[in-house]
Amino acid sequence: MELTRPIALMFPGQGSQQVLMAAGLYGPNAAFTETMDEAFTLFGPEGAAIRADWLGEGGSDDGAARERFDDVTRAQPLLYSVGYALGRAVLDLGLEPAALVGHSVGELVAATLAGVLDFEDGVALIRDRIDVLADSAPGAMLAVAASVDDLDPYLRGDVVVGAVNAPWQTLLAGPAEEVDAVRADLRADGFTCRLARSRQAFHSPALDGAVEGTVSAWSRVGLRAPRTPVYSAGLGGLLTADRARDPEFWARQLSGPVLFWPALDRMLGDHDVLLLEAGAGQGLSALARRHPAVVDGRSAVVPLLPARPRDTADDLAVFDEAVERLGAEGHAPRVRAAAGGGGSRAGDVGVDAGIHLPAHPH
Repeated sequence: MELTRPIALMFPGQGSQQVLMAAGLYGPNAAFTETMDEAFTLFGPEGAAIRADWLGEGGSDDGAARERFDDVTRAQPLLYSVGYALGRAVLDLGLEPAALVGHSVGELVAATLAGVLDFEDGVALIRDRIDVLADSAPGAMLAVAASVDDLDPYLRGDVVVGAVNAPWQTLLAGPAEEVDAVRADLRADGFTCRLARSRQAFHSPALDGAVEGTVSAWSRVGLRAPRTPVYSAGLGGLLTADRARDPEFWARQLSGPVLFWPALDRMLGDHDVLLLEAGAGQGLSALARRHPAVVDGRSAVVPLLPARPRDTADDLAVFDEAVERLGAEGHAPRVRAAAGGGGSRAGDVGVDAGIHLPAHPH
């Protein structure tokens, strides 16, 4: 008898954020709703404003809302909270992942679900990260359809490789003016590139100062070995118990490169899985679908949210389709009643359906 493929969860990072991301589950899905409400409480006085902006209740136009979501004050807390809430929703189905992988802030989600740190501590660390980054110099990130070797001749000044998202997808990071100069050269030579939705040069030496400012916060957290295997994009491979307990490792995640593809490659070499992307935009799903293990059918990709939702009803529809797929694959997901509280928005509320980046910076 053919064995049921286990599940693995992927968590995206900055670049995937959007107003109302996963809001269609807020109310209808009890575990998701309870976790998001817990997050808004843990974020303290700012929690209500974060919730209002997430649900599009800020009163500003779509352009202003999208611009605000690119700032760390909204993108980071919501990416962390939504990713963790989606993970809890999967666990609430009675399913246990065989492995976890995340892209930068998504790696913090993976670590939290794996028991490396508690959710309450994770929220406190995100709040500390926001405070530290508020004083960092502005920067830019550039997604390029090219390999690391292709881009090496174009690197200049403080522009570095910030992320290896796939063999053909690389993210550059550095001071804004220097990144703009590199972008001009790349376009002149026919490369496809696009500025990422980030106001900071994450995963570059530009944030070395911010790293030093976050080490003390990480040192106060009780870090543990992961209960579930975590494939670290900070390492490009399996997260060891020693690294999981190392505050310096987690602090340096801000300025070190993201090796998402090497981490994914290692995970798919160790496991044949159903990859569930627990986040908005399906950016990681698009990358994973081109991995040889997925192309040849050993593993498969199942997003939990739509790529470009038209309204919040799409969130629930895609999530339900994923649950059906899990059942068809031999899993037995359980379903419990919708949350009694929760502020789910009506299905006719529009969401950001703009162009999504080909790579996720943070």
